[in-house]
Amino acid sequence: MITLSKQEARRIAVRAQLLDAHRPDGIVETVAALSAVQIEPTAAIAPSAPLILWSRIGGPFAADDLRRAEEVQRDLFEWGGFYRAMSDLPLLRHEMATRPRYREPREWLAANESFRRDVLDALRDRGPLHAAEIADTAQVSWRSSGWTNSRNAGQMLEILAAMGQVAIADRDRKGRRFDLAERVYPADLPDVDAETAAFERADRRLGSLGIARAKGVAQPGEPVDVGEIGLEATVEGTQGRWRVDADTLAAVGSFAPRTALLSPFDRLVFDRDRLLELFDFEYILEMYKPAAKRRWGFFTLPILHGDRFVGKLDAKRDAKAGVLRVHAVHEDVPFDDAMQADVDAEISALGEWLGVEVAAG
Repeated sequence: MITLSKQEARRIAVRAQLLDAHRPDGIVETVAALSAVQIEPTAAIAPSAPLILWSRIGGPFAADDLRRAEEVQRDLFEWGGFYRAMSDLPLLRHEMATRPRYREPREWLAANESFRRDVLDALRDRGPLHAAEIADTAQVSWRSSGWTNSRNAGQMLEILAAMGQVAIADRDRKGRRFDLAERVYPADLPDVDAETAAFERADRRLGSLGIARAKGVAQPGEPVDVGEIGLEATVEGTQGRWRVDADTLAAVGSFAPRTALLSPFDRLVFDRDRLLELFDFEYILEMYKPAAKRRWGFFTLPILHGDRFVGKLDAKRDAKAGVLRVHAVHEDVPFDDAMQADVDAEISALGEWLGVEVAAG
């Protein structure tokens, strides 16, 4: 059992997420270290995955490099709403085999066996394809209260992708194109047994988070708990036990602070409970709230300064005007001159990366 101060715990978390001054060099290295990079198309400033990678790599990162790593080099793949390193695919195959998880899609899939075969045949003959390019021959229509209602081809592709039978081959202006998994995923990846895969996934997750709970609140898409791996720890000022990655703990003495602007979908802020416990930082993505009820803005970016979150950037990219409009910088703590200069420099760097001017909104 080890005892950590909150500052030590924060630095472990920040270092594990590649957000101190030791920047990674490349896209694949970064995605592999983070284990999962969320894909979210909302682009008030930039889509989440490019923004997450820019926060780590900085100016050298270009979104087109991400496309090449996935679609040409096949070093990355999409699954479950996240970019992942292709080397991690063997660790996910056993989870793919359990999909669909819930009764309703399982029953719908069973009722549409001939439709499933039609979809696979269409991909085999004409793939890769968009969902709209696949004939709807469903025997039973998909029912939903949301936008997926009766979108049978799209729903079938989503289920088959989750099962590992289909994969996302690429994207164009119309969106994702799907193909047979064997045409997208390399054939020479090793087989990993279920127990080893579960351990390795938890170990990779702890390595990417630095510090986590053994058991945590369920999260959409990707867990945030790690089980009984790593070192057991307590953190001063928090309740209960934590698990800590030994390698990150050993490296935390060389922590070098910097300032960073984070996507609302960044893994450092995604677990709001841990964010509040370790960083004393309250944050909610308010784009789903009515405008009158927002405190900080539609798509505010958390501002990391060293090992503390010090504020939120409310900004929006106006591509037509070529401007990043800064509506407000909300200070959770008063900025001194040095902090203000660092935040201003990072906002300028964001504008430069986006290829737009920065202006007051």
